[in-house]
Amino acid sequence: MVRRGPRRTAGHGLHLRPEAIEEMRSRLPQVADETVAAIIAEVPSYRGALSGVMGENIRTAVQLALGGFISLAARRRGADAGTPAAPATEGAYQLGRGEARSGRSVDALLAAYRIGARVSWREMSATAVRNGVDAETLASFAELVFAYIDELSAASVAGHTDELATSGRVRQRLLERLVHHLLTGAAPQVVQAAAERAGWEPPTTLTAVVVPESQVRPVVGALSPGTLQAAEDLPGLDDRVLLLVPDAGGRARGALLRAIEGRGAVAGPARPWLEVPSSVDRALRALRAGIGPDTEEHLARLVLTADPEALADLRARALAPLEGLRPATAEKLAETLRAWLLHQGRRDDVAEALFVHPQTVRYRMGQLRDVYGDRLEDPAVVLDLTLALALDDAAAQTSSRASSASAS
Repeated sequence: MVRRGPRRTAGHGLHLRPEAIEEMRSRLPQVADETVAAIIAEVPSYRGALSGVMGENIRTAVQLALGGFISLAARRRGADAGTPAAPATEGAYQLGRGEARSGRSVDALLAAYRIGARVSWREMSATAVRNGVDAETLASFAELVFAYIDELSAASVAGHTDELATSGRVRQRLLERLVHHLLTGAAPQVVQAAAERAGWEPPTTLTAVVVPESQVRPVVGALSPGTLQAAEDLPGLDDRVLLLVPDAGGRARGALLRAIEGRGAVAGPARPWLEVPSSVDRALRALRAGIGPDTEEHLARLVLTADPEALADLRARALAPLEGLRPATAEKLAETLRAWLLHQGRRDDVAEALFVHPQTVRYRMGQLRDVYGDRLEDPAVVLDLTLALALDDAAAQTSSRASSASAS
């Protein structure tokens, strides 16, 4: 189906008697009032909206439109002293922009035009008939009325569309500025002011979610409409995008995790919205460590990998007594000691975890007591060993996750 453009009024051949034109012009205020009243009565979006300054602006726009039409109808073909409809067309364009700012849809605006055309035609045609206009001229008059309404409504739709596009871009820039203030730790009053300018209602919490660029659209579509997206590149993001999701903590976290499931995303913890940088930091650290998608399930691993150099030093000190042994023996003893600590000395459980006989566990623990002595009874040493040996488990699981991600 080919979409028809608006009918044109230029070059019309209509000629009305001066008396008819004069009477129409004298009735402009009354026709404008009747048009506005009909719009209020028949278009729900305009009920209660056409009082005060707004109502006066609409009435002025209606009179301007009707006046432009009468000036157009009064012109003979070939007269070229300007475009009488131009001010009315500009007014219609600005009306469309104003209606978009007021939150009314283009459908409501077009409905108002249809009603305006009906009321105007009823009044003007009655005036034309009273002034002896014949049937053929009246038909041409009707065609000109509706062509004129076509032009005005097309101008208003263009204004409405342009305003939405402009306001959308402006709001997006304001939201990007808000995210910048949040991530750079700006003063609370600065962030609050940025949220107000952007028309963004602050939530109780925000949760940082790092998502691959290719998955942003489906993930955002499943999240709260108030979700913010960082426009600037952050270190460590690479080809990923940072989202800040409102009120996705507690019971709501399940919905968030379902939205990112299988999409290679990482979700940080929910934090008070002004403290969201801490959620961002954790999500990025988890991303670097190959941990995800829910950082809340890997807190111990995140703690262990927070300072790799300190952990390496702790490991070297805690396992120093094994340095004099053959590497294969030292590795087996370290593995046994880790299982012993995790299973709180339950020999059968340790044997099952290591796939060895309980007597083998007993033998190895004897070797460990030979090299560590009474230090295995010291709580401080036990803590150091637990942390040092936990790295083996964290590293193994991290490597496994990284391998899985590469394979996928």
